[in-house]
Amino acid sequence: MAEWSSNLLYISFITYLVATFFFGGSIRQKNTTETNQRKWGTIGITLTIIGFVAQIGYFFLRWGAAGHAPVSNLFEFTTFFGMMLVGAFIIIYFMYKSTVLGIIALPFAQLVIAYASMFPTEISPLIPALQSDWLKIHVTTVSAGEAILSISFVAGLIYLLKSVDHSKGSRQSFWLETVMFSLVVVLGFVVVSVVFKGMDYQADFNYINQEEKEAVAQYTLPALVGPNEGELQTKGVMKPLVEMPALINAKKLNTVIWSILSGAVLYLLLRLILRKRIAAKMQPMVKNVNLNLMDEIGYRSVLIGFPVFTLGGLIFAMIWAQIAWNRYWGWDPKEVWALVTFLFYAAFLHLRLSKGWHGEKSAWLAVVGVAIILFNLVAVNLIIAGLHSYA
Repeated sequence: MAEWSSNLLYISFITYLVATFFFGGSIRQKNTTETNQRKWGTIGITLTIIGFVAQIGYFFLRWGAAGHAPVSNLFEFTTFFGMMLVGAFIIIYFMYKSTVLGIIALPFAQLVIAYASMFPTEISPLIPALQSDWLKIHVTTVSAGEAILSISFVAGLIYLLKSVDHSKGSRQSFWLETVMFSLVVVLGFVVVSVVFKGMDYQADFNYINQEEKEAVAQYTLPALVGPNEGELQTKGVMKPLVEMPALINAKKLNTVIWSILSGAVLYLLLRLILRKRIAAKMQPMVKNVNLNLMDEIGYRSVLIGFPVFTLGGLIFAMIWAQIAWNRYWGWDPKEVWALVTFLFYAAFLHLRLSKGWHGEKSAWLAVVGVAIILFNLVAVNLIIAGLHSYA
């Protein structure tokens, strides 16, 4: 059953990839008529739905194999987030019939799923704190809310790709390219992980964890930073350049460092090939986009996603925290970042409704909002130790 679920996830990924090309075909210069857009868009959304159904099949088959909702580790949560992102895109597509959303939303979802697949995929039993119905209630609601909010990022990024002046010296162009670089960094992590996985690289360390107990850390990437009081057990591999304090998860920080380094190399290669900034290269793809429509999609995505995230990320989270730890709030890093996310999107709606922050300002806020969500997913999970950090 677990093998079948993995096959379905692979099928969904490939289907999303093919669908992306059809959405891209709908906005080519030679196919800008409404009839051609509808034809290419229909094929694209049909393939997307097929991939989405396959991913749902993966989810429930894995649930059956595990005996619990498959959202208990970083691989499971991130793949579920990718699935919810595609589901949110499908709903928005049928509301607005905008094919251009597919050329950003689907690659973004594929990047999320590829990122997830780099983490351990084994099914493991739940620890006592997670053996609760609130696991699936809290985590799935949070993921759904973040996925809907991510559609605002998709619409906002498309808005900025068209509206921003990509000439040299433009501050907005610089920050937009920084967004593209960040996405390439995630891709760099996937690439470097695949390379070292193909080499069967592994390095084991004995170290002293945060509870001042002996533990074992298994690295799948060469150790640039080592664990607290770590002792390398594997022969023939490089020793870490620096040792981290117990507060920081050295193994996960090592992953982030490798991601940034590999992403920087990959970005430079892309710049050499494209001979211009990535955002500038993508601008012709969105030249026929209706900016007012993108602005509306981004706003409505926040209107829907914000209350869903609030329900799962704060209300359900506090109920479960009271049941599991006998307190509603404990200033754990993940709790703090959930509060930051809530306050940011509350400010987003306030600035839009009260201060008239429409168009480009709203698009930038949408991009920053998803950067906050991804920081929670990546940095808080991979670097900062806490009760909520995924193993």
